[in-house]
Amino acid sequence: MLSKLSIAVVGAGITGLWQAFTHARAGHRVRLVERSSEPFSSCASRLAAAMIAPECEAEGAPPIVRDLGRESIALWHKAYPATVVNGTLVVAPPRDGADLTRFEQMTERHEVVAAQRIAKLEPDLAGRFERGLFYPDEAHVVATEALRWLLSEGRALGVTTEFGQPYKPNGEDVTIDCRGIGARQDIPSLRGVRGERILIQSRELGLSRPVRLLHPRQSIYIVPQGDGRYVIGASLLEREDDIPMTVKSALDLLGSAYALHPAFGEASILDMGAGIRPAFPDNIPRAIIEDGGKTIRVNGTYRHGFLLAPALAKAVSGFLSDGRRDSPLFDSPGA
Repeated sequence: MLSKLSIAVVGAGITGLWQAFTHARAGHRVRLVERSSEPFSSCASRLAAAMIAPECEAEGAPPIVRDLGRESIALWHKAYPATVVNGTLVVAPPRDGADLTRFEQMTERHEVVAAQRIAKLEPDLAGRFERGLFYPDEAHVVATEALRWLLSEGRALGVTTEFGQPYKPNGEDVTIDCRGIGARQDIPSLRGVRGERILIQSRELGLSRPVRLLHPRQSIYIVPQGDGRYVIGASLLEREDDIPMTVKSALDLLGSAYALHPAFGEASILDMGAGIRPAFPDNIPRAIIEDGGKTIRVNGTYRHGFLLAPALAKAVSGFLSDGRRDSPLFDSPGA
């Protein structure tokens, strides 16, 4: 491979931004192209809760997601000053203790915490839960702030940006396609997975870390964003429509938040949103190398965009540097 390359990165969501940032930092000439005229206005990344939680995600994800997610935490922490490494707390009502036990058995690197420890970790939850799980090494960021930072840092490193126009080749050595579900025509095995979230503001609660509530109606996560703002989200819907959030989804999310703490009933709703995230059949992302390495399609991050984008960028960087394909992201089955 050439020591310095001209690279076009197509798509300015979290995956494309990490690619542009990483390769510019390595000294390559990078052009970032995005079809939307306003940064982040149409990418699914803007709706993310932005948890960097490989241990908790292992409850329902393949081991590769956990392993690469652990790698990504270090990359986020090293690169982005506003990365919050404050752990994740998982709780459940007493009647749902079996769900908490199952979660414990399917994950690693946690502490089993009783009511007193829960109260110390999150004073506003004192007396509400008898038992929980604490994952001290996990992190989170504020999605929109992290996206803006990556774009700004990329530009400072020399990345040229083109918003509001389709990609047209300009003689680059390599094109890295990070268009998400927009690349389906070129990657037929992609499917869309709908994600929904609500942004609220509460002056009565002060959670300091992501909290996951295991609940029979709707298990949710609540992620602090600063200034009393919280993202409330849940698992995903195997649907590809991008209609606004339904009344049922809103009621389920807000009802579970109220179950975590009744004070959420007095919170203000700032925004509701839904987006379509790209996934392969096995829910494992990959970097697909075509044309002898002239085109690399980085896609399929599923619900793990913020978790895995740094690891994906590192893997592609290794390939561009010396042809390395040691990352399992290059040869995962099912593409």
